[in-house]
Amino acid sequence: GLSDERYLRFLWWVKTGKHLNLENPQTYNEKLQWLKLYDHRPGYTVMADKYLVKQYVADKIGSQYVVPLLGVWDRPEDIEWDKLPDRFVVKCSHDSGGIVICWDKSELDTVQAAKKLKEAFGKNYYYAGREWPYKNIRRRVFAEQLLEDSSGDLKDYKIFCFDGEPRMVQLDYNRFTGHLRNLYTPQWERIDATICFPTDPDSNFPKPSVLDEMLELSRKLSAGMPHVRTDFYIADSRIYFGELTFYPGSGMEKITPEEMDYEMGSWIDLSKVNRK
Repeated sequence: GLSDERYLRFLWWVKTGKHLNLENPQTYNEKLQWLKLYDHRPGYTVMADKYLVKQYVADKIGSQYVVPLLGVWDRPEDIEWDKLPDRFVVKCSHDSGGIVICWDKSELDTVQAAKKLKEAFGKNYYYAGREWPYKNIRRRVFAEQLLEDSSGDLKDYKIFCFDGEPRMVQLDYNRFTGHLRNLYTPQWERIDATICFPTDPDSNFPKPSVLDEMLELSRKLSAGMPHVRTDFYIADSRIYFGELTFYPGSGMEKITPEEMDYEMGSWIDLSKVNRK
């Protein structure tokens, strides 16, 4: 098979039509490819594991920010559906897409749900984009509480952190009706740029009342790492941890304008990385 480097060079060319500059990466997305190849800290495997990260986060910032766990099993066919409440979410520990959201258990087709999770179980997420932290995650399925916000739209707050300092907040909304995405400074000023998904220029979301607290949590969770995105939900003014994301969009999402890709790239200092 191809080495990780050759694979990423090929994938980059297919996605962007350009040659990947690994010798002297400048843009945000180029630097993410470099980090995939050279920043292999053992601790990253726990942080990318959607099940184990719960304990990691509880130890770092407190268990009150962790979405309550309802059960964990070694295989999708082991899930004890009858022991779960009326509403819940089931996820796989080792990937990004294997997820079942249940709003009403009486209407859930558990056979189909288990089938979907089984498909995800057969894949090693690492191979798609060579995201190293996923390579050695132990596969499990787990159920957790379904978060809801009284507004009906549970928003995703994704904080881009560099060496422990938050530099940008990405707000994802309308997830089920036409995904939109706004970008803000940590002071909640709109940034006139897009990453992959369109923005609604007329959307006006007030600064979250818990923004400062969320930024402080992101500092604690990202300390000592060249770059990680700390993802949170806010449900009725309570902050919940979502996940830690090392390579948003696998470092292949189009950033517009191109200057923004370079500016975000300047926030990543590769000189501190102990190359493995």
